[in-house]
Amino acid sequence: GIYVMKAVGTWWLLLLPLAGFGLWTMLASPRELFGIDPGPLGMFALVASTVAALSLLTRMSLEHLDAASPAEWKAWIGTGFTLVGVIYFLARIPLFVVADWRDPHVGAVSRNLVLLLVAWIALSSVLAARWKGRVGEDERDREIAARAAGWGRGVLVACLVGLAVTLGFSPPERLQWATHFMVANLLVLALMVHCLVEYAATTLMYLRDRRAAA
Repeated sequence: GIYVMKAVGTWWLLLLPLAGFGLWTMLASPRELFGIDPGPLGMFALVASTVAALSLLTRMSLEHLDAASPAEWKAWIGTGFTLVGVIYFLARIPLFVVADWRDPHVGAVSRNLVLLLVAWIALSSVLAARWKGRVGEDERDREIAARAAGWGRGVLVACLVGLAVTLGFSPPERLQWATHFMVANLLVLALMVHCLVEYAATTLMYLRDRRAAA
């Protein structure tokens, strides 16, 4: 009952420093900390916090999950994971100027992004299982999704046009950075930003609707 929910809430608070340490190692930590690479340890912290979050979600009652619709929960989770992915990608993008896919540091970036994607899928799957057999979305959810998708497409088009204009109209001496590998990664980044904007727009629309109804 109430004691279980208090315990769950306490565990959520304990998970925040663990997840924060994992994010710090991905986004801002030096390549060496006390003589060791903090990257693997940080990724372990992120995966461990995700696994613990999955365990806590399985113990939460649907009454507490019903504070938001399944579509809104999905949007919040997507916003969080894509925001971390985009910031991490931007923090490591200088690597792509002088390296290629065989560089071990580039490989570490790819591996961390894949693990982040796996954690995202796992967390979303657990939530979907909790709502199994229930209505996943209604007309309001579909309307919000359509409007948010429009925002995402607009940003994606803007990113692609901006990249095309930069490559097409910049003098060659200013395009030393534009290797095939770098351009390929910029296209991937454009897709990530598209997803981030779509999820973020979705969450903002739900928040606006909730405040209007209050």
